[in-house]
Amino acid sequence: MFNLKTRLKKTRDGFVSPLRRVFQRGAHLTLEDQDAIEELLIGSDMGVDACDRIMDALKEQRETSDYQDFLRREFLELLIENNGEDINASATPRAIIVIGVNGVGKTTSIAKLGNYYKKNGKKVILAAGDTFRAAAQDQLGLWAQRLDIELIGHKQGGDPAAVAFDACTAAKSRDADYVIIDTAGRLHTRVNLMEELRKIHRVCIKVLGDDSVYAYLTLDATLGQNSLHQAKEFTRGIPTRGIILTKLDSTAKGGIVIAIRQALGIPVSFIGVGEGVDDFAPFDPAEFVDALLSM
Repeated sequence: MFNLKTRLKKTRDGFVSPLRRVFQRGAHLTLEDQDAIEELLIGSDMGVDACDRIMDALKEQRETSDYQDFLRREFLELLIENNGEDINASATPRAIIVIGVNGVGKTTSIAKLGNYYKKNGKKVILAAGDTFRAAAQDQLGLWAQRLDIELIGHKQGGDPAAVAFDACTAAKSRDADYVIIDTAGRLHTRVNLMEELRKIHRVCIKVLGDDSVYAYLTLDATLGQNSLHQAKEFTRGIPTRGIILTKLDSTAKGGIVIAIRQALGIPVSFIGVGEGVDDFAPFDPAEFVDALLSM
C-alpha cells in the first residue's frame, strides 16, 4: 500500500504550505491575511462556493488558535456531506461502466480497479467496450493478460452495447463479482456518442438489474476546473455513482477533490497516485485530509 502523505507532496508544497504560513502569522487574522487565504483557496481549484463557506466560517471564528484543526474540520465537512451509497452493498454480479474523455487515464484505471478487486478476493471480468479507438482493446488486453483477468471484446467498429451484453451475461454465468466495462473516450458534445453510453447502461440493467449497474466517471486531477466542465456533461448523459480521480500525485493544487464533491454531489470513490498498478485505492476523506495537512 502506498503512502498517501508522500504522494501528496506537490499539493502540500503548492497549496497547504503557503496556507500554513499565513495562519502562522498570528491567532488574529488581519484583512490582508484573510485576502491571502481566500486567494490560496480559490487557487487550489476548490471552487468559489467551497471557498466562501470556509471564509464565512473563518470570519465567524474571528481567531484561529489551531489552524490545522480548523482546516481539517472544514475540509472534511465539505467532503463527506451527502455521501453516496456504497457500491459494495449491492448484489452480485455488479457492472461498472467507466466513462470519461480520452487522455484521463481511463483504461489504465480500469485495469487498476480490476486488480484492486481481484486482490480483495473478487472475481472480475473486463469488457472492451471502446470499439471506436484503434488498439483500445489491445491496450486493455495487455492489462488483462498481465493481471490474469478475463477480457471480453468484439472486433473494432462493433457495437459497444453488444460487448456489454456479452460481458454481463458471462459475469452471471461464471459467478463473477464485477464486470468492468471500458467505453470510448469521446467528447461529451457529441450527442450520438452520449446516447451510446446510455445504450450500454440500459443493456447492463436489462441483464443484471437496475441496482447492480453503476457508472464511474474518470477525471484527471491536473485539469482542475476543466474537469468539472467535462463531468457535468457526462453526468447528464448517464447516472454516475462515483469518480475515479487520476494523477492526484501530479497536481500542486488538490482542491479539485472538494470542488467535485460540492459541484456534482458525487463522491470521489477511487484515486490514482502513480503509474504502478497498485498506485490506486478507495478514497478515504479523513485519510486524504490528514495526509494533506500533515507537516
